[in-house]
Amino acid sequence: MCALCGVLGVEDHWSDAVARPGVYTRNADPRARRAERARRIRAANRILAAWRLTLSDWQGRAYLLSTATGRTEVIETLAHLWPTAEALAGRPFDPLDPALQARIGP
Repeated sequence: MCALCGVLGVEDHWSDAVARPGVYTRNADPRARRAERARRIRAANRILAAWRLTLSDWQGRAYLLSTATGRTEVIETLAHLWPTAEALAGRPFDPLDPALQARIGP
């Protein structure tokens, strides 16, 4: 399946916090969901910058993970972020590494 077909058929991921019957979320309206998604992207980019990678939104349905040279992968959810980042960077890394956390700060 091509990346576009995979993205168009994606179900909501638990981290996207959409309003569902019986489930509380503070992100009930589209504007709040977009703002929360933007906050997650900014947080991820603080870590990804150490490997010269950037994450961006793609139509509110997927993410684009790009290298400094422009190589880009479409990922469906943030659950796919770290394995894809390792593949693009060509090396393993730990976003919770204490040295990295000290470098990027709170």
